[in-house]
Amino acid sequence: MRLVILDRDGVINEDSDAYIKCPAEWIPLPRSLEAIARLNQAGYRIVVATNQSGVGRGLLDVPTLNRIHSKMHHLLAQMGGGVEAILFCPHTPDDNCNCRKPRPGLFQELARRLRIQLEGVPAIGDSLRDLQAAQAAGAKPLLVRTGKGEMTAKSPNLPPGVEVYDDLSSVVDALLKHG
Repeated sequence: MRLVILDRDGVINEDSDAYIKCPAEWIPLPRSLEAIARLNQAGYRIVVATNQSGVGRGLLDVPTLNRIHSKMHHLLAQMGGGVEAILFCPHTPDDNCNCRKPRPGLFQELARRLRIQLEGVPAIGDSLRDLQAAQAAGAKPLLVRTGKGEMTAKSPNLPPGVEVYDDLSSVVDALLKHG
C-alpha cells in the first residue's frame, strides 16, 4: 500500500495562530491541492492527521470542523484528488491525551484501522510535534517550510536526518521521482 500522511494546517492550508474556525478561514496553500491530486493519480492513499485543539478550546464545534473538511474535500475533488480519511485530536495540551501530537496516538489509530505498520510511510508536517509523532509511530517524518516549517527547520530539536522541502508540492515531486 502506498500511503502518505499529511498534517493539515501549514501543510495543506494556511495556518493561523488564531486557529482555523470556519470554512472561510480555510485557505489552501499554493499548489497543495494539486500536489495531493498528483499523489492520488500515482496511486497513493492520503490521510490527514491533525491537532484541532480549537474544538477543545471552544473556538469551533465538530459540525463546523466537518464543514471545514467538506470544503477541503470539495476543492480537492475539483482538482481530481481526495483524502481518504481525516483523523483529528480535539483536545487541548492540558488534556494530556495520547492522540495529540507529539504523541503518536493518531498514527497508531491509523495503523490499527488500516491493519498496517507505518514503517517508512511518509508523514509530512510543518511543526516539530508533527515530526515527533511520526517518528514515534515508525513513519518517516518529512518537513515542509510552509506554515511553521521555516521556524521548525531551525530548531535544535529537529530529529536527525529529517528531509526538508519548500512545500507539499516539492515533497510530492521527490516522492514521485523516487517512488
